[in-house]
Amino acid sequence: MDFTIKKYRELLLRLKDAGYEFQTFHQFLKEPKSKVILLRHDVDLLPENSLRFAEIQHELGIKGTYYFRMVPESWNEEIITRIASLGHELGYHYETMDTSFSKLKKDKQKFSYNDLTEAAYDEFKSNLEEMRKLVDVNTICMHGSPRSPYDNKDIWKGNDYKKLGLIGEPYFDLDFNKVFYLTDTGRRWDGHKVSVRDKVETNFNIVFHSTDDIIDTLKKNELPKQIMFNFHPQRWHSNRFSWAVELIVQNLKNLIKRYFFVSKN
Repeated sequence: MDFTIKKYRELLLRLKDAGYEFQTFHQFLKEPKSKVILLRHDVDLLPENSLRFAEIQHELGIKGTYYFRMVPESWNEEIITRIASLGHELGYHYETMDTSFSKLKKDKQKFSYNDLTEAAYDEFKSNLEEMRKLVDVNTICMHGSPRSPYDNKDIWKGNDYKKLGLIGEPYFDLDFNKVFYLTDTGRRWDGHKVSVRDKVETNFNIVFHSTDDIIDTLKKNELPKQIMFNFHPQRWHSNRFSWAVELIVQNLKNLIKRYFFVSKN
């Protein structure tokens, strides 16, 4: 079975055995290793799943990066501080173009695009300040918000996150022609066909469907030397019932995204 905690642990062990080092995104930006894995985790839902990932990594002597949304289904201060205490990097998974648009629309006021970006930036700064009361935050990463008419990265068309003491955002500060990007978006490793925004421009012509496909290529020593994995831990389960529910729900979401959102972009 794929997308289980057991399979996740196996993948990490295989990567370690293959001689890869592990860095947080922050560490990589400061001093990148030549053969390295970046473990990025977008904590969209079920933060307890992310804590389990963080604990497994800690047991294996590995560090990762965890991006938390500022919404009730993600934001859990106890879990955030616990993951930080295990030595992992914490960051802000921002979506303020989407949330600010919803607020302005609810107020039924006419607003311009500049009004929206200003509101989004103000909300971003406020949320960043709240998160920094708990943990150090040096990097950020956008949340895809597939149903939103706005790309959350658009907040940076007129603003500069580096002026806020932030050093990186993966979609702006990684060269994906050098760093191979693998994301489990859509609960599959070839989810680019159903992804609205979690995709990058790259010259790599490598596609995987399952985690076993990745492991098989790893055994052949044919994986790129620098890789960023993007995990959504809410998609990975050890309980069979939860695993089955996630499979069914995600397949339905993929169909909806493919025919109603991806086709419009």
